[in-house]
Amino acid sequence: MSNSESRSLTALKDLIEVVAKLRSPDGGCPWDLAQTPQTLVPHIIEEAYETADAIRKGDKDAIVEELGDLLLQVVLQAQIASESNQFTFAEIAAGITEKLIRRHPHVFGDVELNSVDEVNENWEKIKAAEKGTTSEKPPTLASKMSRYASTLPPITAGMKISQKAAEVSFDWDSVEGVWDKFHEEMAEFEHALKHEDKAAQQSELGDIMFVLIQLARWYDLDPSAALQGTNDRFVQRFAKVEAACDRPLSDYAPEELESLWQQAKALIAKQKGDR
Repeated sequence: MSNSESRSLTALKDLIEVVAKLRSPDGGCPWDLAQTPQTLVPHIIEEAYETADAIRKGDKDAIVEELGDLLLQVVLQAQIASESNQFTFAEIAAGITEKLIRRHPHVFGDVELNSVDEVNENWEKIKAAEKGTTSEKPPTLASKMSRYASTLPPITAGMKISQKAAEVSFDWDSVEGVWDKFHEEMAEFEHALKHEDKAAQQSELGDIMFVLIQLARWYDLDPSAALQGTNDRFVQRFAKVEAACDRPLSDYAPEELESLWQQAKALIAKQKGDR
C-alpha cells in the first residue's frame, strides 16, 4: 500500500470515528442526534450542488471542502443506518467496488472493448442483466422516464424525458408546433390564474415550463445552464443595486429601484466590455 493510500484510509477512519462520536448518546451533538435519513436529504442535495458549483469554478480549495461536505453526508447516512443494523459504510464501499468491477469487464476481465461507444453499450447490457431485463424483455420507456422524474432535478428530468420521447418520434413535426403549444399553454395558464384554484394554476405553470424545455431542446440549448446564468446575473446586478443604496431597499420607490437596476446593468455591461 502506498503512503497516499495509507493516509487516505487513516483520514477516512478518523472521519467515521468523528461522526460516530457526534451521533453518540453519551456526549454527542444534539443536532446530529436529531437527524434521520429523511431530514438529511435536503443537505445531500445542497452539498451536491455546492460541489458541482466549486468544480465549475475550478476553485481547488472550495472543491476539497465541498467534496468533504458531500462525503460527510455519505458517512452520516451509513452511521445512522448502522445504529439500527440496516447497513454499514463497509457495505456501501464494498457494493460500489463490486459494481465497478462487474461493469468494467474490459478492465478487470477478458472482454475487449475499443471505444467509448462500445463501453457504454456493454455497460447498459450489464445494467439490464442486473435488473433482470433482457433484450427480449427490455425495460419500458415509461419506466425509464419515471426514474428520471423521481431522481433528477426537475429541469434536467424534463429534458431527459423529452429527449427519450423524441427518440421514438413522439415529437412535433417542426419547432413551429412547439411555439403553438407554448402560446396555447400560456393562454391556459392565464385562464387558470383568473378562474381556477391553486392546484390547477400550479399544473398549468408546470406545463409552460415543460414546453419551454421542449423549445430549448429544439434549439439545442441547455435550460438548466440558461436558468443558472440568469440567476447569477440577477444576483450580480442586485449586488450593484444594494451597493448604490444608502438606506434600506424598502425605503426606495419602485421607479428609483428600477433606475438603480438599469444603472447596474449598464455598469456590468461596461465592465465586461472593458476586459
